[in-house]
Amino acid sequence: MLASGAGTNLQALLDSGIEGIRVVISDVADAFAVRRATEASIPTEIVPFANNRSAFTEKICEAAAKYGAEALVLAGFMRVLGPAAIERFPHRILNIHPSLLPAFPGVNAVSQALSHGVTITGVTVHFVDEKIDHGPIIAQRAVPVLPGDDEESLHARIQKVEHDLYPRVVAAFLRGDVLVEQGKVVLR
Repeated sequence: MLASGAGTNLQALLDSGIEGIRVVISDVADAFAVRRATEASIPTEIVPFANNRSAFTEKICEAAAKYGAEALVLAGFMRVLGPAAIERFPHRILNIHPSLLPAFPGVNAVSQALSHGVTITGVTVHFVDEKIDHGPIIAQRAVPVLPGDDEESLHARIQKVEHDLYPRVVAAFLRGDVLVEQGKVVLR
């Protein structure tokens, strides 16, 4: 599990009873996700970013391998991994994003949705590929944008959906029910 911030999706995974989280790796030493992992007796590794994405990616992969991780689950991880991670974990890096991709990739997706005046946004769980917020889509759920929504209120509703959807998708992935065939996700 890779996390950079509060770790609310990590907590949702823990609360759902997901087993098999071998380590929580963060690029931020004081991220609340690290505290959540420690409180759940999950080992943690801190891998600070040092302006070299290739070296950073290698260190992330080495930390994951040290604990026998067979996949990477990103939960609020705010760094882009280099190609070495995708080569090492092909179709085994999951990410969650607060929009209906391909709309609003990258940072500030909630703000982008509001500034574009959309009436529906949502949540996407996808496999990571070489591009940002681009890989094969596993699952999506819509979230309405309500009149009077601001970034905080919309983000809160999006997170509620994330906290339900991500544990379901990760559990299905761990059971082997999520595969990629010819660039498309196949659910068993």
